[in-house]
Amino acid sequence: MRRTAVRAPQAEVEQPQEAAPPVPAAPAPAPVQRQTLQTEFAFELPRGYVDEAGTVHRDGVMRLSTARDELVPLRDIRVQENPAYLSVVLLGRVITRLGTLPLVHDGVVENMFASDLAFLQDFYRQINAEGHTRASVECPHCAEPFEVELGGSRLGES
Repeated sequence: MRRTAVRAPQAEVEQPQEAAPPVPAAPAPAPVQRQTLQTEFAFELPRGYVDEAGTVHRDGVMRLSTARDELVPLRDIRVQENPAYLSVVLLGRVITRLGTLPLVHDGVVENMFASDLAFLQDFYRQINAEGHTRASVECPHCAEPFEVELGGSRLGES
């Protein structure tokens, strides 16, 4: 006995292949965004530094302080003899430009008006503490909220 397989018509055997769903392309990697750190900050002195020629210099730039900027002045004999001189030496290191002066150094800072020195000390604290020198606290007795200053009384102190 001969067996023959019954074959289905070709059209029925070959089933149309469904097109595979398109594979979504992998998203292009986002461009690397570099975070930039602002290291220099412009300022304007309240009164201005008056040089030997009588020119008033008010616009300047101060850079962020490094650990070295805060450590080196501690070896300065003037600072060792008078700790209040620390802010003068420190500011002389971090002020990069003042008006049209070719060079800013501690001798320039030393001859500034007291109001300008106070302004620069405060500005130094602001930029180097990212503006976070105050903290909100609560009175333990009356639960009244208030803010306290975390910065030291002189530059270079905590």
